[in-house]
Formats: sequence, C-alpha cells, structure tokens
Amino acid sequence: MNRWRPGPLGRSADEATQFRRRALLAGIVVTALLVALALGYGRLQILLHEEYATRSDENRIRLEPIIPARGLVFDRNGVLLADNAPAYRLDIVPERVPDLPALLDELGRIVALDANDLARFEAARRASRRFQPVPLKARLDEAEIARLAIDRHRFPGVEVVPYLTRRYPFGALTAHVVGYVGRPDADDLAALEARGERRFSVLPHLGRTGIERYHEARLRGEVGHQAVETNVENRPLRVLRRHDARPGQDLQLGLDIRLQQAMVEAFQGQYGAAVAIEPTTGEILGMVSLPAFDPNLFVGGIPVADFRRLNEDPARPLFNRNVLGGFPPGSTLKPFLALAGLEAGLITPQWTVLSTGAFRLPGQAREYRDWRPGGHGRVALVESLAQSVNTYYFELAMKLGIDGISRDLAVYGFGQPTGIDLRGESSGVLPSRAWKQARFRQPWFPGETVIAGIGQGYWVTTPLQLARATAALADDGRLRRPHLVRAVRAGFDQPMQALPQPAPQQVVRDPAALAAVEAGLVAALHGPTGTARLSGEGAAYRIAGKTGTAQRVGRQGDARIDSARLPLHLRHQALFVGYAPVEQPSIAVAVIVEHGGSGAVAAAVARRIFDAWMALPPTAVAPDEAAP
Repeated sequence: MNRWRPGPLGRSADEATQFRRRALLAGIVVTALLVALALGYGRLQILLHEEYATRSDENRIRLEPIIPARGLVFDRNGVLLADNAPAYRLDIVPERVPDLPALLDELGRIVALDANDLARFEAARRASRRFQPVPLKARLDEAEIARLAIDRHRFPGVEVVPYLTRRYPFGALTAHVVGYVGRPDADDLAALEARGERRFSVLPHLGRTGIERYHEARLRGEVGHQAVETNVENRPLRVLRRHDARPGQDLQLGLDIRLQQAMVEAFQGQYGAAVAIEPTTGEILGMVSLPAFDPNLFVGGIPVADFRRLNEDPARPLFNRNVLGGFPPGSTLKPFLALAGLEAGLITPQWTVLSTGAFRLPGQAREYRDWRPGGHGRVALVESLAQSVNTYYFELAMKLGIDGISRDLAVYGFGQPTGIDLRGESSGVLPSRAWKQARFRQPWFPGETVIAGIGQGYWVTTPLQLARATAALADDGRLRRPHLVRAVRAGFDQPMQALPQPAPQQVVRDPAALAAVEAGLVAALHGPTGTARLSGEGAAYRIAGKTGTAQRVGRQGDARIDSARLPLHLRHQALFVGYAPVEQPSIAVAVIVEHGGSGAVAAAVARRIFDAWMALPPTAVAPDEAAP
C-alpha cells in the first residue's frame, strides 16, 4: 500500500512557517530586553542621576609617591650625625585649585606664610606639572595643623603631609663634613629630568654640600608609589595597589665626633682649618673649617636675611677651607723636598750647607734670606728640618731644578685633587714650567725655583693635600686616598659593609731616606733647637712634625718683621704638619691658623689635637653595636 509523502515544495512551506514563529519569538525577546535596558538606563540617568553623579565626583583615584626614609649618617662609634625627624608640610595640587591667588590669600590667614615661602612655591610650581603636589610651607606647627583640620573643606587641593625632615644634632660641628640638604628648586628639577630621574623630584630634600651631596644616590633610596581612592574632600578611602619605597643606605664615617669637638676647641677661637687622617687606612678622623655655620638653617629653606648674613660675613663661614681653600705650604714642604733630594741621590743626610742669613744666585744682587738674622751656621739634614733653615732648601731647590721639584713632589699628590668623597675639591698649584707658560705665557726664572724650595711663590696647597702627604710619611711612604665614608648598610637590620678603597701607592722607595727625614721632624718637636719644641714639651709620646709660615709681606733688608704688630689681614698664615706617636703612628694632621703669625701657633693647636686623640679609646664600633 503506497502512502502519500509531501514533496520538496510542501516541506519548504513548513520550514518557512516554523522560521517565522521563531523569528517572532526572538524579536519579542530582543524587544523585551531592549525595553528593559532602556528602562535601566532611564532609571540611572533620570531617577538616580544625582546620586551617581555625586559618587562619581567624590571618588577618585590618586597616584601618590611613597617617599623613602633618607639614610642615616653615623660617626665611627655609632653616634648619629644626621638623622630624620617627623614633621608636617603644606602641599598644594594646582590642578585641583580653581582660584590659586584666592586660595593663597585665604591660607595666609590661617598659616604664617612669608615672602620666601611664596617665592619658593611659585618657582616650584612653574617647574612642576599641574597634577603634582607642590610644597608651600616646609614646617607646620601644631596650632597651624589644628586650624587647617577645622577648615579643611574650604581648601580643595590642599594637603597636610607628614614626612621626615633632616636634622643635624651637632649643628656647626659637622657642617663642612656632613653638609646639609635643601628643598629641590627649578635647577634641580631640570637636572633630574635631564638624567632621567624625574621620579626623585618628589623628594622633600636633596643633598647640597658635604657627604649629603656626594653620596646623594646612596642616601636618597628609591621612591615608591600607591594608588589611593579618595572622596570629594580628598580624604583617602582605600589603597588599591602599592609599591613600597626602598629606604636610603646608612653611612658610617671614619670621623670621631669627640675628636671633631676637640679640634674645634684646640683653635681657641682662632680661624683656620685642620684635617686629621688615620695613616694606615686613609680614613678622615676629623675635619674642621672655622668659622662654621648651623646646617639646620638650610633644611627647610633658609630665610634670605640669614643667608645674606652668612654669605657676606668676611670670615666666610660657608667656605670649606680644607677642600676649597688654597694656601702656600711654606716650610711644611721641606720634608718632601728633602726626600726628593735624597732619593734622587743629589744629597745625603750628612750633606751640609752654610747658612749666613742670606742666599744669592750667581750674578744676581737679590738676597733670599733665612728667618734668623745672621743665619744658622753649617747644618745637615736633621738640623735643616729642626731649625727650618731656608738656605739649605734654596741650595737643594737649585740642585733639583724646577723640573725635578714638579716631578718628584707630584707623587705626593700636590697639584691634584686627593679624591676625597666631597664635591668641588681644589687641585691647588704645583709650580712648573708648563704651568707658568699656560697661565702667564712667560718663561720660568731661576729665582722662582729658589722660593719654590721653601713653599712660596706660585705654590698653592689645601690642608687636605698636606694631611694626605704627611700621612704617607707616617705610613712608610704609602700614599692613600683620603675618605670620609668607611662603610654602608642597606637597612637597620643589615650589617655594615666596608667600602672598598684603592690600593695605596708606594711613593717613597728608600726607607733610609724616610728615616733620616723623620729624625729631623722629631727634632723639630723634641730637639733643643726645634722650631716647635715648646709644643713638644711634656708629651708622653713622641711627635714628628714641621712648622710653616706663609708670608703675606716680605722683609726689607735686615729688619725683622714682628707679625703680631701687623694688621690682621697682613699677618702670616701659620701652618703645621705632623703625626704621632712616632713609633706606631695612628694620626696625621695638617693645621692652618689664619693670620696666626708663625708656625709655632699652628703647632700648639696640633699638640692639643694630638693630646685629645691619645686620650680617646682606640676601638671603634659599628652603629648596630653602639648603645641606643
């Protein structure tokens, strides 16, 4: 039995009907969803508009920098020389302030703002981007913080920011060593931008001088950041994400703050400079430049009146005499000239010179005089140093010639920076034919060689150069790089790690020559004819040293100048270099007393420094081992 089956045309009609039904159903569903979506949008846009608009305005994401704690600075015994103290500053974010002049006027009625604050703010604002906070006032007191808290709603874009400010507990005592920090200015921001270090522009302080500047990269750490959700009053609601800051490294200096204090007291109110070095390491034990200043004045921005007072002071308290100052070394150069002659084979310890009080070059009428009228008689090496006989070194200078002097004394570091970890160090002047030709376009004359032999003429040295060279004599002829920082650590829970230093240079090849010179230096302090014998009297240890006088005016004829009767600005500079104890030197010093008159004055200062050092316990401890 055959059954009828629909053909292709019948099946197509059924499929079309089924498709229309499904399409209608889908259309109804889509229409319903669109209607629901439209109703939802309508509810948000019309019924709930005010609520959500307010919530949108009130909640923002703020990217905040996390300022790292600046590294601490300790002395060799763990005493804090630079630390961080809690403080509050006033910041403004310019893009959040509709009327900046009006805001500043209103803030001025609540917070004490002077012209310096406003000028620094304006300079920083112009150098910053509008979304970055700009400090207006570096330090707020408790009363100002309380008044701002009450009226906070009136000041959009204004923030009271807690931070750590720099503090120098010993003030002027460490001003020229530790230095100070200051607030970043437009030049700092431009320099950071040029070096690709824009992230550090948010730091409250940057190193300006001293250790703070030289070791800025170690001390400042690494800036972190966090994303903070805030409300319309700029109050934080929650931290969305955070990348912690890395604190700066702590530094330990070789300096002993007790010796530093004793060095200042040793000057007894006189102006000058002194450097004390540990001969076997090159560590700076003490370094003073007097007068000094209080570095705490500069941390938050020094007032114009205070800066003008310091800058215009004729005593130059801001000037670091040890690394920037230049002085003729005078007779303190004689030990090094003697070593040059001995090692060159031009003289022996027994070689003698007759000092009659006046020295003349052949064919010249000009006289070059000894400091003692009538001279010292016939002297050999030891007495030439003990009595500081000029004629001996006039003769020796002519034997060496200016070429030999400039060559042989360069090995002690004269005429070049020592490499200490301080910025701006002076090179001084090591006289030579080439130097004079480049400087004056003139040839070298024999008379200039004569006075170069006693550290006069074109010679310019720094106290630091003299101390370094003297330390080489104390350390068996090894010349070391002087340095302030002896060790660093990455965190308070980490041990101190010694900073590697360059290997010393052996600059004296003949131990016998060094021993002969040392005998003369000892005789200067402990011999019956020594120029510094008064400073050596009564010492429980032996000192090797040499006095020096850098003259401001010359003697006319046989008349002797009484420096004490000259006007202060014409008095001679007094110098001394030496080390102690002779048998095992632990300290080498260079001292200059401005307008001191004679080297004996500087020797007296040095004796007080030696006595203070010998009285101190010799053992140094790391900061993490020191008592809190």
